[in-house]
Amino acid sequence: MAKKEVTVEQKLRALYDLQLIDSRIDEIRNVRGELPLEVEDLEDDVAGLNTRLSNLAQDITNLDTDISAKKLAIEESKTLIKKYEEQQKNVRNNREFDSLSKEVEYQELEIQLSEKRIKEFKAKIAQKKQVVDTTKGKLTQQENHLKAKKSELDAILQETEKEEKLLHEKSEEFAQSIDAHLLTAYNRIRNKVKNGLAVVSIERGAAGGSFFTIPPQIQLEIANRKKITIDEHSGRILVDAALAAEEKHKIDNLFA
Repeated sequence: MAKKEVTVEQKLRALYDLQLIDSRIDEIRNVRGELPLEVEDLEDDVAGLNTRLSNLAQDITNLDTDISAKKLAIEESKTLIKKYEEQQKNVRNNREFDSLSKEVEYQELEIQLSEKRIKEFKAKIAQKKQVVDTTKGKLTQQENHLKAKKSELDAILQETEKEEKLLHEKSEEFAQSIDAHLLTAYNRIRNKVKNGLAVVSIERGAAGGSFFTIPPQIQLEIANRKKITIDEHSGRILVDAALAAEEKHKIDNLFA
């Protein structure tokens, strides 16, 4: 079935309706401001701190294992010393005695080295436990901060969720009534300008938000609604004040 011909005026009305709806969505997002990003950053911080605590706990466990291994090595050395000292009682010559004495001496050095390592490991554990305490304090602080920010964001979302959902549905609905080329131009302008206004009405002889006066002949053409007019200064699509007022009234009633 052939598609019904859409007039320029209908296109302008659809564009301005879409702009009014998208501007309402922008307002809701502005109310949220940086909160979603703040919540995301805090969630990343909390996850990072938890990972750090997990790594520190693993480090401490590994050091405890190393201490146990060194204690076991000390016991083994002590057992060997006893064994060598017993053997010294039954030696046949000085060479055997000296050889066993060296073995005893070596095991005593091994004990000293193991004891030194144990002290080092214990010092590292103490240091890591301090870092754990500091990290836990920071984690608690960030978790409380996150809870407060989430609560703030949830309150805003709860207040605006229903309206925003409806606005998005209407935005998609109105966008479908605009041809692809025009919709692409609208989105391109909207993404380019700071306040997201791609379609503006003429106010006091100038485009809304602009100080450049539009020549009377161009204003007349806009009022006739026979072609799409782009403001040469701001690059925005222009509509006449009467059409803008009518569509604003229609959209206000739609969401009342």
